[in-house]
Amino acid sequence: MLRQRDPVGISDVQRGLGLSSPSVAQYHIQKLVQLGLAREEHSGYIVDRVVIENVVRIRRMSIPIQSAYVAFFAATLAILLALLRPAAINSLYFFAVMINVAALLISAYETAKTWRQL
Repeated sequence: MLRQRDPVGISDVQRGLGLSSPSVAQYHIQKLVQLGLAREEHSGYIVDRVVIENVVRIRRMSIPIQSAYVAFFAATLAILLALLRPAAINSLYFFAVMINVAALLISAYETAKTWRQL
């Protein structure tokens, strides 16, 4: 339901989640409606409120907040390698590049983990 733009029916939820019967899907959808996380419309059900941490929602698209960190560390790494490269690589420059690479990898991992949850 979260990924769809249009309201979805009970059979769509059943097929999408691989549930055994439409009554199981309807039971779970009713629980979401009771909790205020989904609402019923004339042609099906739609997500009303998203309760996922560390995600920015723009219209129907969910973007992990960590993607901003990935962009920041990728930009700083590019600047370090392209513009701030010394004539002779010293230990301070090497340390700065390694810290930046580590931060980029960690933030990319966290972003990917959040994307899998969506």
